Amino acid sequence: MKRTSVKICGLQSVEVLKSIVHLPIDYVGFVFARSKRQVSGAKAAELIPILKEWQTAAAPLSVGVFVNPTLLELSHILAEAPLDIIQLHGAETPDFCREVKQNLGVKVFKALSVKEDGSIHDAHPLAGYEGAIDGLLLDTYDPLYGGGSGKTFAWERAQPYKEWAEEHQVEFLAAGGLHADNVEELIALISPDGVDVSSGVETDGVKDISKITAFVERVKGI
Repeated sequence: MKRTSVKICGLQSVEVLKSIVHLPIDYVGFVFARSKRQVSGAKAAELIPILKEWQTAAAPLSVGVFVNPTLLELSHILAEAPLDIIQLHGAETPDFCREVKQNLGVKVFKALSVKEDGSIHDAHPLAGYEGAIDGLLLDTYDPLYGGGSGKTFAWERAQPYKEWAEEHQVEFLAAGGLHADNVEELIALISPDGVDVSSGVETDGVKDISKITAFVERVKGI
């Protein structure tokens, strides 16, 4: 049975991170784009070392979430906070993604924003992204922030993107409105390589340890 990776996004608290070091989490996301979960480079630099305290077989990789950054902005952030992966949620071109990979020495995840009916916002083509990205993330479109809407999209429409990812040996992740009570349904339907959650493990806008634990347990079957 395929092992599904877990990404918990929008972490801002040292205390929360320290409370989940026993859970088999694969990626921890820090949001640098405009958001109520936004962190600074200095804050991320405070949080990233906690990942080395993880008590499972492997420590999570750190992911920085950006929308239409410049290469200079990314290099400044990386100088302050040594992220493993740059996740791009804007209109970043294949050439830009390739430049980030080659010049900054990080992996690149490209997010596509999916409308609730399954169509891609701005009809973002995948042609050209071959070799430019390491992960493809489908997230529900939000007109204000691009992603992180807390809403699901038509999951059955994900198949062509999953097939593209498989063909090009790119990790395929699904996000958007996931929580402990629906993530098993998504996994059964589209079998992504990984799932990404943020608001679905929060209570009143704050990361909830019990919800994070329940989500991870459902995905990992523990």
